[in-house]
Amino acid sequence: MEIVSRLLGRAVDGSEVASARVTGISTLKSFDPPLEALAGRRIAGMRRRGKHLVVDFDRGLSLLIHLMSAGRFQLFDKPGSPRDKTSRLLVRLTDGRELRLREFGTRQSCWAKLLVTGEVEYDPAVATLGPEAWPSPPPFLPLLSHPRPLNSLLRDQRVIAGVGRSWADEILHRARLSPFKRGDDLTGEEAERLREATVEILGEALKHYERVLSVPIPDKLPLPLHVHRHIGDPCPRCATPIQAVHFEDHDMCYCPACQTGGKLLKDRRLSRLLK
Repeated sequence: MEIVSRLLGRAVDGSEVASARVTGISTLKSFDPPLEALAGRRIAGMRRRGKHLVVDFDRGLSLLIHLMSAGRFQLFDKPGSPRDKTSRLLVRLTDGRELRLREFGTRQSCWAKLLVTGEVEYDPAVATLGPEAWPSPPPFLPLLSHPRPLNSLLRDQRVIAGVGRSWADEILHRARLSPFKRGDDLTGEEAERLREATVEILGEALKHYERVLSVPIPDKLPLPLHVHRHIGDPCPRCATPIQAVHFEDHDMCYCPACQTGGKLLKDRRLSRLLK
């Protein structure tokens, strides 16, 4: 979301809205102010809060957007076709371009809210977020002191905001920590190592995106991943094959040699098949 806000923010700053409409049945989660109130307003900027995107307009309105797992927010040179089944929210600009919220999944879970700008930080989706994971997160030892696995804690937006599944795997690999190690078992040195890895991984990803991405932003981002989605590939640090724990809707990837002392973590999917 950081690179999306940067690229789109630079591209549409100051642009005037011609119209706005929603095409997804459950996409818009607010009704007052009405979406039609955006017509005639100018875009004052874009910013990120956790994994949310905030589009600010002049005269005090903001569009709060969450892409969930399969959403995209993109800028196109011309309006989309009514046949585009992925479109959920369309913000047409007076210069003919269009900001488009699209969804490629089947769950219809991405959403948007039109709010008074001063109310964004008080919206439940934002008010419950933890501190930002980048660029300057607070010390991790007190932040992650919960009896839960590190992989789960890093992805919990109420604990620390901005880390998703892909980056959690990359961060834990960089820090040489097991994804199932409990947060309240971290030593001071491990917690600081994890914090440094978080800042490094997210910062490196943003530098990569600044080099390779431009508007229009592609449907599939070129993720600079070394561990996540690399099941069976050699670990970039020690060449041990990357392993994974399979969940219903995602895989958690790790290196046994670097992170778990050579131990293979229990594969939940295989365990269910053997029952």
